[in-house]
Amino acid sequence: MIKVMIVDDHSMVREGIKKLVEFDSDIEVIDESGDGAECLKKLGKLMPDVILLDINMPELDGIETLKAIKTRKNSPKILMLTVHNEIEYLIKAIDIGIDGYILKDADSKELIRAIHIINNGEKFIEPSLIPLLNSRLIARDVDSEKVKALSDRETEVLKLVASGMLNKEIAEKLHISERTVKNHMTNIFRKIDCGDRTQAAIFCIRNGLVKVNG
Repeated sequence: MIKVMIVDDHSMVREGIKKLVEFDSDIEVIDESGDGAECLKKLGKLMPDVILLDINMPELDGIETLKAIKTRKNSPKILMLTVHNEIEYLIKAIDIGIDGYILKDADSKELIRAIHIINNGEKFIEPSLIPLLNSRLIARDVDSEKVKALSDRETEVLKLVASGMLNKEIAEKLHISERTVKNHMTNIFRKIDCGDRTQAAIFCIRNGLVKVNG
């Protein structure tokens, strides 16, 4: 018997999911939680095999809840069940260690199959998202190689460009000539394959070299 916990802030959604998965005689829903914080409190007493986890919830969202669960020893398998088909959510979840990711509009057979797959120690990703995921991961790998190609000084200059500084200001801050800054910029543009400062700044932000306050 696969023991399942459902974590979603909508009671009607939880009830619907429970009815769907319990069509399978090998699955039992042992508990429901309305948010991530409640889920974490219960995990000290409950031992689910699989948690069906929503992303958007009050108190503690699905991504933060996933992080907290994965720090525990012998953590349960996590199947993120969400309306979000945005690839960045999926990549974040993969980086943290998600076991499965499925959209809420999937049919009951697919949901039950996903639960069985991750309970057996395999990974499950919504099939419709795999082509987009593969292309995005390839792009990220390419970006990673570009970042590695930059020297420490070039990385420093790129970060200052992303902060909005002009060449003259960068030169003054780093105590180098403006000509040297221009040479660094030429090398940076070539290595990260971009044509202007705006593209360079976007590259810098996208790859986490600088943080942007929202």
